[in-house]
Amino acid sequence: MTGKVPLFSPGSTVSSALPGYVALCLALQVHRLVSAQFTVTGPDHPVTASVGGEAILPCHLSPRMSAENMEVRWFRSQFSPAVHLYRDGQDQYGEQMLEYQERTELLKDNITNGRVSLRIRHIRPSDNGPYVCFFQSGVSYENAILELQVEGLGSAPVISVEGHQDGGIRVVCRSAGWYPEPKAQWRDLQGQILPSYSEKISPEANGLFQTEIAIVITEESNQKVSCSVRTPRLNQERESAISITELFFPRVSPWMVALGVILALLAVLIPLASYCFWRQHRAKDKLQAELRWRRAQLYSVDMTLDPDTANPWLVLSEDRKCVRYGVTRQDLPNNPERFDPCVCVLGAEGFAGGRRYWEVKVGDKTRWNLGVCRESVSRKGQVTLTPGNGYWVVWLRDGEYEALTSPPTPLPVSVRPSRVGIFLDYEAGEVSFYNLTDRSHLFTFTDTFSGTLRPYFYPGLSTGGENAAPLIICPVPAEAGGNLGP
Repeated sequence: MTGKVPLFSPGSTVSSALPGYVALCLALQVHRLVSAQFTVTGPDHPVTASVGGEAILPCHLSPRMSAENMEVRWFRSQFSPAVHLYRDGQDQYGEQMLEYQERTELLKDNITNGRVSLRIRHIRPSDNGPYVCFFQSGVSYENAILELQVEGLGSAPVISVEGHQDGGIRVVCRSAGWYPEPKAQWRDLQGQILPSYSEKISPEANGLFQTEIAIVITEESNQKVSCSVRTPRLNQERESAISITELFFPRVSPWMVALGVILALLAVLIPLASYCFWRQHRAKDKLQAELRWRRAQLYSVDMTLDPDTANPWLVLSEDRKCVRYGVTRQDLPNNPERFDPCVCVLGAEGFAGGRRYWEVKVGDKTRWNLGVCRESVSRKGQVTLTPGNGYWVVWLRDGEYEALTSPPTPLPVSVRPSRVGIFLDYEAGEVSFYNLTDRSHLFTFTDTFSGTLRPYFYPGLSTGGENAAPLIICPVPAEAGGNLGP
């Protein structure tokens, strides 16, 4: 159709959603600087295209003249950005709408006769609707409006039986990939439309539509039905049929009652058996963890703290078994061994082999770090507590226990530990942590060690409350067996 006023006749096939296009084209007419020397004509009927296919939108000048040196613009609701733009004898893609990039082509075989067509590939549902074909030569311009109708023929209906409902069998028909919205119907053998139980049409992520329609078939009604899906634009439809046998309809029989009783018993017995198995498995795991801890206690050492490594904010007891965060910073020599600003301290003894075990009382503290580190770690500046940096540490922060792997590993702790056991097996490359409150295993680091390792302690920053309490290195009970060495 041409772009002369009026742009649309009352009987036009263009969608009623075109007032914006009408206003835009009327504005072009009102602001025309000189009388146009030509008219633009497009097809007088909608152009149809299938989803995934391509569309050809033609338009031409009248009288016949060359458009090689004209501006030819295809656009939709806005003049710019354009669907496609031809200017100065070549295609211009700088003003092209993103959704049409690499999908359009201006067919210029007959451009010297004033005939051009726009090819749109990989048609999408969003391509549906009006397009404006605009020609401009100097200060003269004209336009025509075309309509592209996108159609999508969906998948064959899939019919499924989904159980008993309202004394009958619920049957559901589903189909996807339609455009525009489809219409689904149930029919009997004679082709008569049957009332549906429910119907739902919903959009898909790609702009297409899917439909779901359900029917309840009773024993007295037709037991063979078909489901058809079609759209108002298409003359084609998709159809599937199903036959429901009498076996599907509910019957009350003694064996069915017996089966129901058996299934009810199984529903009770299976969870009970699973719970018992879980309890047995959990008890076995707990026993194995306690046995590993008991064996670890055989390698207990008399651990003390090294004051030369203690941060100036830390206060050590005279026997060097306790460490807490002080209220003032002490004036201590800034020797290379001392941690600063990291508020931590190391054990006095280093281990380059063998097995060692020690226990630390953490009480009700809400912040602490315990573990081992390489003797060669940097003592100055901030550090990241990971095995890659030479630290194998477990900590408590804000009620959460974590092993400081990379990334950290949350530890499921059901009973809060007031005392923690640490076991180092140098040759096996393991550092294990035990909750001595319930004698459970907390975590084991597995790595390859080199050089000397030393125990690591951080009592937490605090000005009072639970965190004011110290970390205390505890003697291992005599019945554990004492120190057996490597």
